Amino acid sequence: MKQEIFEQLKRELCACRLCEGKFDHEPRAIFQGAQDANIMQISQAPSIHVHNSGLPFHDASGKKLRREWYQIDDAQFYDEHNFYIASMGHCYPGKGKQGDKKPPRICARTWLMRELDAVDNQLYIIIGAMAARELFPERSFEELVFHDQQLRGKPTLVLPHPSPLNVRWMKEHPQFEADRLLHIRRLIHRALQL
Repeated sequence: MKQEIFEQLKRELCACRLCEGKFDHEPRAIFQGAQDANIMQISQAPSIHVHNSGLPFHDASGKKLRREWYQIDDAQFYDEHNFYIASMGHCYPGKGKQGDKKPPRICARTWLMRELDAVDNQLYIIIGAMAARELFPERSFEELVFHDQQLRGKPTLVLPHPSPLNVRWMKEHPQFEADRLLHIRRLIHRALQL
């Protein structure tokens, strides 16, 4: 029954046109993964590169995330049973004055809770301050990043965004890459049975 609900959700997400008039491009929901994925990863929104390729985190941010932070290869990351990859906004929101625009809130409100209900994962990874604020509205981003969290009774890791534009946060918090990342990587490898 749960698998049928999941498949229906995927069909509806692919057909979504809620933001059709808000973008200067055709909406294209980007997500990937199986109902029984070990890890559910939630970030802000796809980049233009991801929009064009249709492959989540197929950009500079994704390369850093996979190779440097997670230390896994592309095949492991894109294995649908390893990761279910979602975001607050499933479509590329367009270019803003500094980086990409924020995704319309209607996307997360329409789809994310249904995805959280449908995926039977072991571990959550939340990427970026926007996604963290949506899921943990009362907590500071630094507190979320530097301590293990729980979401829906499951272990949860909060990461800064690996974007090349996120230089300032990384410089102000060198202990993330120096110390915290080792623990994060260990939990990810354990969830993936590596």
